[in-house]
Amino acid sequence: MEKREMMYEGKAKKVYSTDDPAYCIVSYKDDATAFNGEKKGTIVGKGVVNNRMSNFMFKLLEEKGVPTDYVEELNDRDTVLKRVQIVPLEVIIRNKAAGSFSKRFGVPEGTVLKCPTLEFCLKDDALGDPMINNSQIIAIGAATQEELDAISAYAYKVNEVMIEFFDKCNVDLIDFKIEFGRLPDGTIILADEISPDTCRFWDKDTGEKLDKDRFRRDMGGVEEAYAEMMKRVGLN
Repeated sequence: MEKREMMYEGKAKKVYSTDDPAYCIVSYKDDATAFNGEKKGTIVGKGVVNNRMSNFMFKLLEEKGVPTDYVEELNDRDTVLKRVQIVPLEVIIRNKAAGSFSKRFGVPEGTVLKCPTLEFCLKDDALGDPMINNSQIIAIGAATQEELDAISAYAYKVNEVMIEFFDKCNVDLIDFKIEFGRLPDGTIILADEISPDTCRFWDKDTGEKLDKDRFRRDMGGVEEAYAEMMKRVGLN
């Protein structure tokens, strides 16, 4: 399968059409952004880490009963995916307080939450990706109740699988953002990526951050953190 025309370029990826309308090819970039695109930079090798790690995690999740858009890894940066209509929601699961959750609710970073929390944000850069609740989602037609039920169930399952997996890597899964898409028949499947860009990973022993927070907060050692996550997942 070969790339045809570029259909879309986002902050971290380019998406190309193929000779089969049911599939597309995603190509991961090294570009990095934070705070809804206000901060920009480059993380050398990030595209390779995010591509390979996402594919690894999506295959694992498929095995555990979560349908995904993954089809085939072509090379270090390019992957064939099922073509979907993205549901315009960021789906966020949190196991420990961090980032915006800590700021909004005054909960110290690292606090273990009494249960995993599920949040939705409307995917809209111009609006700053605002938080949105279930009735608002249904009211504006972003998703139906049935779709939200499926998305919520899959999100909690993704969390369960990933906590177990990363525990074996001596990594604490603090929180993560995922996205879902609709196949032509309306079936909801996991889409987008799972990577240090979209998850908070902390070393279980030291609390060292092994994710995009190192870029957001100018902590240094960004490339090293991404490379370390590749190594822990077993992809080096």
